[in-house]
Amino acid sequence: MSAPSVEVRLVKAGRTKIRYPAELVEDNGDRVTVRAPWAGAGTRDFGFVRFEPGDVFTEYYWRDRWYAVKEVRAGDGTLKGWYCDITRPAVLDGGELVVEDLDLDLWVSADLASVLRLDEDEFEESGLATRDPEAADRAVRALDELELLARDGELTGLLGHTGS
Repeated sequence: MSAPSVEVRLVKAGRTKIRYPAELVEDNGDRVTVRAPWAGAGTRDFGFVRFEPGDVFTEYYWRDRWYAVKEVRAGDGTLKGWYCDITRPAVLDGGELVVEDLDLDLWVSADLASVLRLDEDEFEESGLATRDPEAADRAVRALDELELLARDGELTGLLGHTGS
């Protein structure tokens, strides 16, 4: 029997940015975990990591937290690291998992040596601080929390496992 599937829909600025099918791994009421292959077109080289066909993402979404954590592995199972999106709390409605991206991101390398805050310029340009100051504050606090967890080596504990 195959695992149930969901469609992940990433929304940004009120529009669907991407949607892709994923395998539902777990839904414990607070956190929804899905697994999906890299959904992008071709290879995306960020300079600090490459996402490419064959990569597998195990994605952790919370209903009560303002972020999502995506564990990224190469096709051979080698851990590349964690890409963390700052988002509004996720909503699972039927077979659709809706996540609103708030621009801020964090990259954590597999060896935990590199922790990079990303897209802070996009966040500023988004105007969220003016449109929804409370959401902007929550987003910045979520990024700070994830960065602290990563620098303290506690990111994997947040995901419910230790080590790679």
